Amino acid sequence: MSNNRVLELRDVSVRRGQKNILGPLNFAIAPGERWVVLGPNGAGKSTLLQILATRMFPTSGTVFLLDKQLGKVDVWELRTRIGICGALISEDIPPDEKVRDVVLTAAYAILGRWNEAYDLWDESRAVALLTTFGVRELADREYGTLSEGERKRVQISRALMADPELLLLDEPASGLDLGGREDLLKRFTVFASDPLAPASILVTHHIEEIPAGTTHALILKDGLAAVSGPIHEVITSEHMSHVFDLPMEVSHDGSRFFARAL
Repeated sequence: MSNNRVLELRDVSVRRGQKNILGPLNFAIAPGERWVVLGPNGAGKSTLLQILATRMFPTSGTVFLLDKQLGKVDVWELRTRIGICGALISEDIPPDEKVRDVVLTAAYAILGRWNEAYDLWDESRAVALLTTFGVRELADREYGTLSEGERKRVQISRALMADPELLLLDEPASGLDLGGREDLLKRFTVFASDPLAPASILVTHHIEEIPAGTTHALILKDGLAAVSGPIHEVITSEHMSHVFDLPMEVSHDGSRFFARAL
């Protein structure tokens, strides 16, 4: 793997029975890049995310994550270097866990506080992240009592707790009302503008949920890469119409994208 790559997939495929549900796929991300992955239901987005989160191994092909080859490294070593927000972890967070502890336990890549020791730096970082995403006042609440929007902000705070080198965001704005979505995207845009922020991959169904500052896009269809590259070359009326089998018009205001059917 090249030293200027955060991750690289070489001829990666995932098969179920006789059918490929993903791949063969070649895909790579460089430091500082912010990718969005789009595609219809069943296109392979969730499967790709599970591989990158080290929750699934491909049927064939080679995966390099953070200079390590999947299958030849302890995945627990990798998981402390990868931040995750979304369905990959949300259902496993104990509902009676204090919000502060939901964030803190990411330092050990675990869910549910047990007997781990955290120092003042850990505590301060957890509170700072909750503050960045507007939920500091919820630190002593139980996670299960939060609204969907509050949970998403806590999950993003958790994803960033261990200062990850790769950030995976699985539909972070889904289930939010318009105000909640726009506030979350604004906060994430500010965070992502930091030159020290990690490379990221956001999976979404809606181009309106792509935060400003996203640099590249990958569109999957039937498990294959339909098109990928710089975001303004990928998210176009032509490409979106082809992938979704529906004539549509894509517009953007320089930083955000919008689509409507024709």
